[in-house]
Amino acid sequence: MTTATATTVAERTATAPRVSVARGYRFELVKLVSQWRVRLLVLACWIAPALFVAGVSGQSTLPSDTLFGRWMHATGWAGPLVMLGFAGTWALPLLTSLVAGDVFAAEDRLGTWRHLLVAVRSPARIFVAKALASVTVILALVAGLAVSSTVGGLLAVGNQPLVGLDGHLLAPGDAAGAVLLSWTAALAPTLALAAIGLLGSVALGRSSMGLLLPVLVALAMQVAQMLPLPVAVRLALPGYAFIAWNGLFTSPAQLTPLLIAVAVSLAWTALATALAHLLFVRRDFTNPAYDGSGRRAFTFGVLPLAALTAVTVGAVAVATPSTGSGIEQAKVQKSLATVFAHLYRLQTRQLHRPAVTEAQLRTSAACTKSDGQAAQEGAGNDWRCVVSWHLPGVAVTGSAIYQLDITSDGRFVADGDGPKEVNGYFLVRTSTGDAPNPLWQFDGNVELLETQ
Repeated sequence: MTTATATTVAERTATAPRVSVARGYRFELVKLVSQWRVRLLVLACWIAPALFVAGVSGQSTLPSDTLFGRWMHATGWAGPLVMLGFAGTWALPLLTSLVAGDVFAAEDRLGTWRHLLVAVRSPARIFVAKALASVTVILALVAGLAVSSTVGGLLAVGNQPLVGLDGHLLAPGDAAGAVLLSWTAALAPTLALAAIGLLGSVALGRSSMGLLLPVLVALAMQVAQMLPLPVAVRLALPGYAFIAWNGLFTSPAQLTPLLIAVAVSLAWTALATALAHLLFVRRDFTNPAYDGSGRRAFTFGVLPLAALTAVTVGAVAVATPSTGSGIEQAKVQKSLATVFAHLYRLQTRQLHRPAVTEAQLRTSAACTKSDGQAAQEGAGNDWRCVVSWHLPGVAVTGSAIYQLDITSDGRFVADGDGPKEVNGYFLVRTSTGDAPNPLWQFDGNVELLETQ
């Protein structure tokens, strides 16, 4: 931009009326929605999940390696939870990149900043309008994923009770509330990724790295969650909020990790948005070849977020008594015994046997890791457990063997290893059709934080 042009822009800006944030927001929202890419994303998010959930629910083979995937035949409420797991891993980071990661960079590529400045007369108002428009579109996309997958599941399977991660049955109303809360909690890390996208779009200009930044950050968070990190570090990463909703499906609900994860995500959202605003209002709009600044991106982006991570790790470590991985022998035994007791009662009802309570069963579990040759804590697929229970009027104590595969975030898959009549593979007749024995293979969750 030449000096004469810059002077003309300044003169027009001085005489033009100031545009309100509301008008700027409507203008930016229309610009976003008019893009074929955004329209396609909205259409896909509101249609594809319903088709996917309905199609998978009608298959003979279910995605049992996915959380709640093994229950997609039994209830329509499993579908939106399977979709939420997929969305937190892949869909939501990609959506935030395509929307928030490009909202400022697009103006750099088109060279239209001077027109916006003449019309709006305030970089701060431009930033607010673009940020609000991006968040609105992202919320519409997330709502589409949640509503569409729920409708597809309910139409394909029905409004049936849902088996929780501790084996207890959630009535349809309770399942609906837990599903709604789970998707609501996932908004916090989604907003954090959107704020990172805004920061990358502002700091890196036309560079494609700004567009990829939310995806790269989400991938780094996923890799970190797979590592044997201390509990305080795991909970202090914003990506943990994509996992912590699991605690809503236990009784009592494991709310503390979820609340910490949401708070951390919101802190990342606030800081990344403030940094993006600071960089935007201080940038040079007179240079049409502006292409961001790697040094400023590092100084005003990477370093403050790294400092926030250090602060949150320290705060979580002080606030929570858990140390190490949080996966300890006593917790594993307690969690497995609880799930088994609940599912044993479910199996009893399905096989039309006399009813029994958890108090009567007096279920317990004895677990060892690596045949007792290693420390009895931490993730791994080398946990072996023997579950014992008692039946009223029966002198002999029942027992069943399970092999456990526990991931670093506390989720485990229990695989029955006998006796066949208890936890082996056989079909039971249910109200929704034949289904595998509920005690054969099931999911569970070890609470990483110490319970009082």
